[in-house]
Amino acid sequence: MKPMTSLLFGASALLLTLPAHAQSDLRASIDADYDQNLEALFTHFHENPELSHREFKTAERLAEEIRAFGYDVTEGVGGTGVVAVMENGEGPTVMIRADMDGLPIKENSGLSYQSTATQEDIDGEVKPVMHACGHDVHITALVGTARQMAERKDAWSGTLVLIGQPAEERISGARDMLQDGLYERFPKPDYAMALHVSAQTPSGRIEVPLGIRASSADSVDIIVHGVGAHGASPHKGVDPVLVASQIVVSLQSVVSRTINPQDAGVITVGAIHGGTKHNIIGDRVEMQLTVRSNDFEVREQLLDAIDRVTEGVAISLGVPEDLMPEVVRSPTETTPPTINDRETAQFVREAIAAQMGEGVLIDKPREGMGAEDFAYFVTPDTGVKGVYFNVGGTPADEVADAPSHHSPFFKIEPEPSIKAGVEAMTAAAMALFAGAE
Repeated sequence: MKPMTSLLFGASALLLTLPAHAQSDLRASIDADYDQNLEALFTHFHENPELSHREFKTAERLAEEIRAFGYDVTEGVGGTGVVAVMENGEGPTVMIRADMDGLPIKENSGLSYQSTATQEDIDGEVKPVMHACGHDVHITALVGTARQMAERKDAWSGTLVLIGQPAEERISGARDMLQDGLYERFPKPDYAMALHVSAQTPSGRIEVPLGIRASSADSVDIIVHGVGAHGASPHKGVDPVLVASQIVVSLQSVVSRTINPQDAGVITVGAIHGGTKHNIIGDRVEMQLTVRSNDFEVREQLLDAIDRVTEGVAISLGVPEDLMPEVVRSPTETTPPTINDRETAQFVREAIAAQMGEGVLIDKPREGMGAEDFAYFVTPDTGVKGVYFNVGGTPADEVADAPSHHSPFFKIEPEPSIKAGVEAMTAAAMALFAGAE
């Protein structure tokens, strides 16, 4: 590969020299594909969502669509994952990933094609299912990009890898695919890209962060043990509700008093369950936490602090040594932060601007600390340079009041979202192949 400085120079040159007919030809091809294929495909995916680790029919349809363009497609990677490879001569390997899973939410968007689907989840319960985070847009755009890249094989050289990833909503699918040999069984990418539709961004606008794109996320369970007693005789027992309550309060000091105030961190106790009756001191309280950060070191600081605070509170309130609380970090619901490679992200920004015009780009501050398991594909130890960008999905005059992701009212404009996603991703991939010859 060329040094990244050469890539940036190439992107700048591309911005100045890309023929107008090349821009319009790609856009016209995407417009036609949307009218003939992608609109109906999106509707199909939206009406037939599937839950994490249960994306059986979605994966089958995705594989069928992409295989028709001449890709070598493998199904069942990391569970229900799909991997499509097109080898096209010498050059870099570029991977494009789209997540496939829906959420256990009953849709109430009012759309004519809203989901009425139900499905048995991995916990054995039958739940309503909807695409409340836009993954139907992502996989539809992946199919559109697959077509555009296949039809332009004479204009790029290298290896293209397309990923249909399961279980992003449980932040476990990317790790499952890697553990199933994604980077050993298939060409390992030099660059990896993904997109996410955003209901809080104007339709068709593109945001390419130059650094942090998504926070880390760790699910932590705390089991607080106590000694049961009558509610009127608290001195006869050890009240786990009191211990748990003090742990909740004390955890709020971790972010404010133990990490650098310039760093970001969140510890949220999302659930707490204990006790059976007004006048009974029970012997167990269960707590569920989510922990977020934007930095690998801060992430470890927060997790270690939870261990320390939990034990310290228990000791201070007289919990016997053999009844110390259990702190369990989920081995599956966990992901590091997603951090774009700055130079590659800048290169991608310039490539998108060259194709779509400077006005398509938008920069906006992050809202909250949402997580993404795309991070596993591009952790520092992999050596893969990652770029994850956003595509707007709501009319500009409706953004302020748009329902959030993971809401039963969530909806986006599919046409501008999908078209912009395909155009941006195709332009970025073509530029990476050309810039890294």
